[in-house]
Amino acid sequence: MDEKRMPILKHLEELRRVLIISFLSIIPTSVVCWFYRKELLHLLTRPVDRLHYKLVYIGPTEAFIANIKIAVIGGIILASPVIMWQVWSFILPALTRNEKRAVVFIMPISILLFVTGVVFGYLTVFNFGIEFLLGFGGDGLEPMLSLSKYLSFAFWFLLPFGLIFEMPLVILFLTRLGLVTPQFLAKNRRFALLIIFIISAVVTPTTDMVSQFAMAGPMYVLYEISIWISRFMKAKKRKEEETEKVEGVEEAEEVEEAEKTWETPGVSGDISDSSAVQKGGEQEDTTANNVNETSADDEVTILFIDEDPKEKRLKDIYKNITEKGNGPE
Repeated sequence: MDEKRMPILKHLEELRRVLIISFLSIIPTSVVCWFYRKELLHLLTRPVDRLHYKLVYIGPTEAFIANIKIAVIGGIILASPVIMWQVWSFILPALTRNEKRAVVFIMPISILLFVTGVVFGYLTVFNFGIEFLLGFGGDGLEPMLSLSKYLSFAFWFLLPFGLIFEMPLVILFLTRLGLVTPQFLAKNRRFALLIIFIISAVVTPTTDMVSQFAMAGPMYVLYEISIWISRFMKAKKRKEEETEKVEGVEEAEEVEEAEKTWETPGVSGDISDSSAVQKGGEQEDTTANNVNETSADDEVTILFIDEDPKEKRLKDIYKNITEKGNGPE
């Protein structure tokens, strides 16, 4: 985390930079998708073509706007790694080093889960939903599907699948932060099922029960998978806490052993910040690497030069002992 806090204007400038770069990244990808708009349109209309239905447009500009919509949405999907990286780069300065490493690991996983959700929804629920809904017309009715309405239905039907497939990742974060536990998730399955159906009713573009059930089913399966992920994360977190506890005990034993070493009779550690040791008050220091022995009391004065972290810790322990009157005078 940065030592200096950024002022609010600096945050706004960074946010503006993120928005500008994200917007500019969509332009070239949308241009690329424009040249492949026919292939993309054929991919989206395949469920209708398989049933031998044709799409129509009822306005002079409807077909043109529909093609622009396909190109822009395809461009957003292609530019999503850049957009997500810009969003994370805006958040990264406020995170610790370990959290930054986690973000670098989680970002590609989040993109993969989103794409997996959209593909899953297209290959399974979307095809089944189109066939089921168009089957209600019977033999006496001929469907007249508008191009713009069909594309809007497809986009708003597939987008939530990409979002709900992020559920395991969200549960992973909440478990890591200690906000939820696997026991809590398993205990509240009934309420979770109710919330899932409410979300399905809100995000589905139609009011029919088939679309709601088609979305609620995968959501509940992901919820059960999230419980197992939460259990795994909880066990890992408990193991890390036990490891830290063992390291703390070992460090305390090391400190206690160091204290006993300093309390050994006949040896005293005189750690000085000066660059030499005076002998009998007469001889002055010659270099910073000299160690002089005093023969008056047969005591050995130990001088630590170029202290490493362990010696520095022993130095602090010795100072604390001498301040309490337990060390050698």
